[in-house]
Amino acid sequence: MSTKEQNERKFPSWQDLPDGGRRYWLDVHGLSGWKARYVKEVDAREVTVRFYQEIYDENGQLVEVHDKYPVDLGHRKV
Repeated sequence: MSTKEQNERKFPSWQDLPDGGRRYWLDVHGLSGWKARYVKEVDAREVTVRFYQEIYDENGQLVEVHDKYPVDLGHRKV
């Protein structure tokens, strides 16, 4: 299990959620102008409840979501 400090080191951005949890994210920019955002959602005890990847095109439009945890649902076009 990750701690709040570990998550803050791995993910430079986060948002506090109304239920006491947090949403952390890390953006990775590709050479062709696209962006991948890795998002980790945790509950108030910092237990991971969801982890997914968002893919944005060169115009900043969300084009794909890949749910990885708790169940890997594969890539889903938006």
